[in-house]
Order: sequence, then structure tokens, then C-alpha cells
Amino acid sequence: MLVSISGEDEPGLMSALMGICVAHDAQLLDMGQAVIHDELALGLLISAENLDALSRAIEARCGHTGSALRIQRVDDADYRSWAETIFASPLILTLLSSGAAAEPLQAVSALTHAYNMNIDTVRRLTKPNILDPASALDQRFGVEMRLSGELSSSVEFQADLLKLADRDGFDVSLQRDSVFRRNRRLVAFDMDSTLIAEEVMDELAKRHGVGAQVVEITDAAMAGKLDFKESFKQRAALLEGMPLQVLHEVAESVALNTGARRLIKALKHFGYTIAVFSGGFQYVGEYLQKRLDIDYVYANELEVIDGVMTGRVLGDIVDAQGKADLLREIASKEGISLAQTIAVGDGANDLPMLQQAGLGVAYHAKTVVRESAKHSISNFGLDAILYLIGFSDLDVEQALTSST
Repeated sequence: MLVSISGEDEPGLMSALMGICVAHDAQLLDMGQAVIHDELALGLLISAENLDALSRAIEARCGHTGSALRIQRVDDADYRSWAETIFASPLILTLLSSGAAAEPLQAVSALTHAYNMNIDTVRRLTKPNILDPASALDQRFGVEMRLSGELSSSVEFQADLLKLADRDGFDVSLQRDSVFRRNRRLVAFDMDSTLIAEEVMDELAKRHGVGAQVVEITDAAMAGKLDFKESFKQRAALLEGMPLQVLHEVAESVALNTGARRLIKALKHFGYTIAVFSGGFQYVGEYLQKRLDIDYVYANELEVIDGVMTGRVLGDIVDAQGKADLLREIASKEGISLAQTIAVGDGANDLPMLQQAGLGVAYHAKTVVRESAKHSISNFGLDAILYLIGFSDLDVEQALTSST
């Protein structure tokens, strides 16, 4: 039988109920409990030889508490069906909203219902909001929903979720729950416009008086309209004659994107390996490596003679395929499965890396990238990736506090 109890939480109720089960030689098959603002919701699935006597004992115990009690019988067929599917890999839907939470929750739950999926559990990821209009812009609401049911097309469901998110201005992620989801080990970032706010090549070009030409080439490459290697060579050639000191100055002035420091500090505390694969410049990557304690940096290097850039590139250019190859190589070197990797990027040259990783996240990405990636963050900082992994604000604050 299924026992459902709701009402004001009463200390000692669980102990009393388990005492009744012991006294009636009952077997506890499943249970779930949540307490929200001292209001209890408790469910118990119980088997016993004498269910009538067990029911009367539970009714007597709950009768004086004022709790709402519902007891229903579960037939053998329903129980067998439940037991056969309980360990089926469910879906985890993560919803993040920076505004009102009710509207995105209504949209997502309606779509879930339309696909004949059930929301089994909801877990809050973000800390409670402050009831202060002045701080409304800094508020975030995030939950993790566990879904059950058989999807005819998870690709179609995810596409419809992303359409809702784009329409209503929230972020959503759909993942198959697995041991790998809870055991990621390697995170690889693109650098320009992902880890940092700037496109370093564009900043250099502005200082060299060729900004408009370089920005035009950059936009075409990031939108997938131009081969990245060719675009990089074209842009590098326009920097011929620039003093190396300008690159040093730009590296020291770059700003981390919102949430980047918090994300990396938390990931390092949790034991993650951090890598940067960039179509930008090795010097800037190495500057960030020292600043953020990054484990691996792979980027491009410009030829410099007598302290002046020649406009030529040294070695192989790190392009889209190069980033995907590096992800595999470092994962193999570290003894990490690709399913345990995360990749984060914003441009078309990040897509192979994003699609290959266990969790590929398009961060404030170009349209072509957002539409092709399985997961995207468009309304939050980089630290929102922690929610997609399953960490709550409490987890992160404990990590940051203990690492200081």
C-alpha cells in the first residue's frame, strides 16, 4: 500500500511510523520526503501480511497531528511495473531563470505533460531570493527536475525546450541521468568571448588601426561562413608590424566573463582538470593559466622578430578539429572517459568539441552554435555550468569557503 502524509512537520513522526512498520513486520519498499517551510510531504510504499491492521495503526498515529493522510492499495501488476522501471535511466531537466520563475516553470511543465512525461522530483539549486526590489536584477531561480516516462523523440523534446527558453528568456538543459553525469572530471574552455569577455585578435587590431577589417573576418569565421584556419591567417597578416608589447598590454587588460573565477575555483576544489583550447593567442592563455591555476593551455603563436610581429603564424593553427582532438588526447592522458568531459564555447569552431564532450555547453553563443549544441547558457554567467553538473549554491559556497 502507498501511504501519503502531508501537513505541519512533526518531529519524531518518522521514528513512530517506522516503529509501527517493525511492530507489524512490514517491509518498506520505497519512500520519499520533503519539508518546505515546516510543511511535510511524505510517501511510503509498504508491504505487509495484514495491511488492514497496519493501516489502522498508521491512521491512529496520524489522527491527532492534523496531518492529511491518504492510504491506497497497490496491486501486484502496478508494483511489478514500477519495480522493473525504477532503475531505468531517467532524464534530468535543469531550469534557470533570472526573472519570474512561475512562467518558465509553467511552460516547461506544460511541454513535459504534452510529451507524456512525469515530473517525479524537483530539487532547488539556487539559494532563496531576497525580497528586495532593489536586488531583483541579481536574483536567480534554478531547479533540477527528475523526469520519468518514455519519450518517442528526446531530440524533438529538447528542441522544443530550447525554443521555449529562447522565447521566454530562461536557460534549460536536458540530460540523461547516469553515473557519468555525476562524475565529470575534465572541463575544456574556449578562451575568447567564453572564458574572457574580449576577442583578443579584435582588441589588437583596434590598437593597430585595422579593427574593422579584422572584426569582419572574425564574425564570418565565428558564424561558420569562413574556414577558421584561413581566417586566422588573414587576421594575423593584418597585425604585421605590431610591437609585441601591445599583446602584453592586452593580455593584462582582459576581463574574465561573469562567473568565470567562481566556476573555476569551485571546479578546482572538486578535483576537476581545467583546460583552455583557443583559436586565440598562447601568450594570453598562459597569462590566464597563472591567474586561474589552469592545467592545460593550447592556443596559437605568432612569429615575433626583434620584438615585432611579422604577421605569420608558428606551428599548427588550433582550429575546430584541433580542439576536438585535444579534448580526446587530454582525456586519454588523464585516464578520463569522454563521457566525463565538459566543453564550453561560443563559436562555430567550438562545435566539434561541444558535440564530442559528455556535456557540451554553448555559452552566450552565436545562433548557429546555440541551435546545434545540446545545451546552452544565454542568460547567466559561466558559473551556471555548476547547476548543469548538479551542484547547488550550498555545495559551491561550502567549497569556496573551505578553499580560502
